[in-house]
Amino acid sequence: MIKAYAAQSAGTELQMFEYDPGPLAAHDVEIDIEHCGICHSDLSMLNNEWGITQFPFVPGHEIIGMISAVGAQVRHLQPHQRVGLGWHSNYCLTCSACLSGDHNLCQHAEATIVGRHGGFADKVRANAASVIALPDHIEALSAGPLFCGGITVFNPLLQFNIPPTARVAVIGIGGLGHIALQFLKAWGCHVTAFTSSDHKKTEALELGADEILDTRDPDILKNATNQFDLILSTVNVKLDWNSFIGTLRPKGRLHFVGASLAPLDVAVFPLISAQRSLSGSPVGSPATIKTMLAFAERHQIKPIVEVFRFDQVNEALARLARGNARYRIVLSNQ
Repeated sequence: MIKAYAAQSAGTELQMFEYDPGPLAAHDVEIDIEHCGICHSDLSMLNNEWGITQFPFVPGHEIIGMISAVGAQVRHLQPHQRVGLGWHSNYCLTCSACLSGDHNLCQHAEATIVGRHGGFADKVRANAASVIALPDHIEALSAGPLFCGGITVFNPLLQFNIPPTARVAVIGIGGLGHIALQFLKAWGCHVTAFTSSDHKKTEALELGADEILDTRDPDILKNATNQFDLILSTVNVKLDWNSFIGTLRPKGRLHFVGASLAPLDVAVFPLISAQRSLSGSPVGSPATIKTMLAFAERHQIKPIVEVFRFDQVNEALARLARGNARYRIVLSNQ
């Protein structure tokens, strides 16, 4: 039996819950969970904001732990190996996306917390193809958020071949944005942080920003015309996107990794006249996650985390819901 924390209906507190996972499938592994990050997607799923949550619902998709058992057909992972598991727990492995190495775009991929029980538990199971070995010199306690928040902001750097000479801006210095600043600085880019928070300005500079622009001042955006090759939006709220588009250079890109549910209100002519682009992306493939981990290990990049015990899960979720997390929350079994 697996012991977990589950919600029985939308928006309710998590309670102790046990379930029988059945026999271990041939291509699966079982992980003894040491740490699990809390992502805003866990809150969205808990509240059934996307209309896809199945109850009882066990959140958690930023999982770090030790493999306790491997299926009969698993060859590349072994028991007692420390690994991570992120948003996806399985892929079809036969579609054109999977065969092209874009497993994260597989339309039949299984999400760790959609139709499955996630990592707010003592154990979890997943297909071995989605489980990634943790490099030796990455801290296990803070590594969980790399498997969702980290890969979400790292993936665009590879997908769009961002050169180290690029000027890149990040909207929102929070759970995603604070990791993005570190990656971009180590990548070699000139990094600008867009923020409306006075208390985050100093820390943004320490994390890698070369300059800070206050989004509350419309004149600042007007004066930043034609500056950026790429803008990463990590926020989940509606902003004046046309003002940000105006700060892009010709062929610049406004890229969304934060999931705002509000429709975009965007003027087309500024896109056409300077051949600018709007785009978005999810998490990365297993290969991209491995690349990200190697990059993070080399440059000693890690999320800033607050740690709660697993039995404090409701307190931790409430802190995230209030917007008080700095910058990611991790539940620990140790």
